[in-house]
Amino acid sequence: MSENTEHDAPALAPLRCATAGSVDDGKSTLLGRLLFDAKGLMADQLAHVEEASRRRGYARTDLALITDGLRSEREQGITIDVAWRYFATPSRRFVLADAPGHVEYTRNMVTAASQADVALILVDARAGLLEQTRRHLFVSRLLGVPALVVAVNKMDLVGFDHAVFARIRDDVAQYVANLPVPCSAPNLAFFPISALHGDNIVESSSSMPWYDGPTLLHHLETLRTDADVKDAPARFPVQWVIRPQDDERPDYRGYAGRVASGVLRPGQRVRVVPSRTESRIASIETYDGPRDEAEAGLSCVIHLEDDVAVARGDVLVPVDAKQPALVEAFTADVAWVHTQAAKPGERYLVKHGTREVRAIIEGVEALLDVESGRAIPGAAPLVLNTLARVRVRLFEPLAVDAYADLRESGSFLLIDPASGATRAAGMVRAW
Repeated sequence: MSENTEHDAPALAPLRCATAGSVDDGKSTLLGRLLFDAKGLMADQLAHVEEASRRRGYARTDLALITDGLRSEREQGITIDVAWRYFATPSRRFVLADAPGHVEYTRNMVTAASQADVALILVDARAGLLEQTRRHLFVSRLLGVPALVVAVNKMDLVGFDHAVFARIRDDVAQYVANLPVPCSAPNLAFFPISALHGDNIVESSSSMPWYDGPTLLHHLETLRTDADVKDAPARFPVQWVIRPQDDERPDYRGYAGRVASGVLRPGQRVRVVPSRTESRIASIETYDGPRDEAEAGLSCVIHLEDDVAVARGDVLVPVDAKQPALVEAFTADVAWVHTQAAKPGERYLVKHGTREVRAIIEGVEALLDVESGRAIPGAAPLVLNTLARVRVRLFEPLAVDAYADLRESGSFLLIDPASGATRAAGMVRAW
């Protein structure tokens, strides 16, 4: 295979795709197949995988080795960390995150899904809908992933039986429909595939004439999600205040950061949150020079017309946009990602954007049950991989949005102030 070449600029925005499923559902093989069939591998990468397969005595090239990069994963035959891969077709660029399937690594699934535009969930045609598959579907919707793609894999091992596919499709659709954040067509799609043989992944399968839909890759190439942070209310968390105070630039004052959502332009009147002071954007500066606008995802320096007080952790918000809520407490859904369980009265740091605020968990309101897909009221211990609804009390006001409205400014981390370890990932629900 020849080396991957640079494609023309795709018409659609890059698609961030998180893949997940239960253990041995074939996620790594699927991603390897996608990269292989879509010619997304360098020649040396393919040669390395072929050689590794020969050393192991495999009859064919093991495409799962393309993404299973950690030594421990190769030894165990499972994915235990998030493997990131990038490739492009003439139609689109892709960022693929291969998340772990084992229940012990749910926290890694949270990492993969938190920034995804689509969750690609694999289901073994022989096993159907398992608990861990439910967990990944639940987490994907909890984290607001706009679209779900369910690939029923290993259809070759069930004789390419349409009835098997239909039963799994109906089971998944029923489960997803009952989730607190449901998902329905066109943002829920199903595909019968064989990752091992490439059926319905890049090329249509002759073994399943009863399926007349698009291939998996074609669907991903043309998928439009509802999440467009450029159209959302603008948020600019200030990461660094730049004041050189040298002879050449005695009056220079700039505010560096990355636009979290929306678009900012020179001339816009903005409010500094939480102080609520106002000014107007004088100019926007990047490494490549001045810009007429700064869209979501762009790192830049913003200059204001007035000498107002702005510090790290403050947020610049257009005065005519929907404003974040300035709160001292909120209810949130959290995924506990640390081996150490929460202790009553324990203090944390809430890391929200570029701001850190001291906080405590006042109480656990409900357990988010994976099996039923519902919130079960009542206290529950916060231990590794627990999903729960909690009440967080802050020691000082914090400007937040509901996660359902803005993922960037509605998400946060709970940090251990002593060790700096992340205890939980959270999504603001209400206040």
